Amino acid sequence: MIHVRQSLSGIQKAAILLISLGPELSAQVLKHLREDQIEELTLEIASLRRVEPDVADSVLREFHQLCIAKEYIAQGGIEYAHEMLERALGTQRALDIINRLTASLQVRPFDFARNADPLQLFNFIQNEHPQTIALVIAYLHPDQAAQIMSSLPAEKQIEVAKRMALMDSTSPDIIQQVEQVLERKLAATASQEYTQAGGIESVVSVLNAVDRGTEKTILEALSRQEPELAEEIKRRLFTFEDIVQLDDRAVMRVLREVDLNHDLPLALKVASEEVKRKIFKNMSKRAAETLQEEIGYLGPVRLRDVEEAQQKIVNIIRKLEDSGEIVIARGGEDEVIV
Repeated sequence: MIHVRQSLSGIQKAAILLISLGPELSAQVLKHLREDQIEELTLEIASLRRVEPDVADSVLREFHQLCIAKEYIAQGGIEYAHEMLERALGTQRALDIINRLTASLQVRPFDFARNADPLQLFNFIQNEHPQTIALVIAYLHPDQAAQIMSSLPAEKQIEVAKRMALMDSTSPDIIQQVEQVLERKLAATASQEYTQAGGIESVVSVLNAVDRGTEKTILEALSRQEPELAEEIKRRLFTFEDIVQLDDRAVMRVLREVDLNHDLPLALKVASEEVKRKIFKNMSKRAAETLQEEIGYLGPVRLRDVEEAQQKIVNIIRKLEDSGEIVIARGGEDEVIV
């Protein structure tokens, strides 16, 4: 039996927390842990015969306070979190929580910039070298990066996008030097580790948020300068599962171009139920029933064949967007058919 006056280890607290959450929530938590962590926690839970209610309450309160502290840090940084916790819990308790978090907290580079106004950041970096701009916006939220990218001149947009896509590991010394330029204006904390940023996924995130004109300008230029890179970015910009985001009229227009007897059944073989519902909804009842039968008749298929069929449909969607027949929403706007 564990009493409230006992000093608990981290693994004991974690085990008590999982017990308090119940089996369903605990199972969801365990999915995100490593195998060795799951094993250690399982053994600890098994060894706990009984936990006093006041002990469980104490662990839950501590967990709740740590969650709130992390939210404060995400909103405005460590200093903001300390100020808010001090008001709520008092000086000593706030200090204990912050020390506990920062002991293992790895502050992401340009953490301060993610809470800044994008236009203000643009003013600070617009005249910097494209490599510097790429480094900064690679660490920003996609919406922030999109606003900055859209504000740059067309030629610089292309250079920045290309450098983001080709960016790999960056030395902490270089990151720190760039951070110091912005630190004087916005205040920041610097990272002391090699970090991964940029890459194709960063460019895709930004291009998915910018306006269509900016995206087109960048992709056209990249197609001339780095055709393979441009194709890879295009391939990731809109995935088959993103069909659920299309307007119903857009889906109907797409279906007019799709091979309903081969490509569509194959593409839907492993698609989510949400995608299937979207497709069936925009077909006649008889056509939907026939399609469902075709999917059932397929039997085992190679994943590569499914992916190729899905990519064919994605290419049709991109082609229709390029021709102006449908519009894929950018930056959270509603889809429009033109």
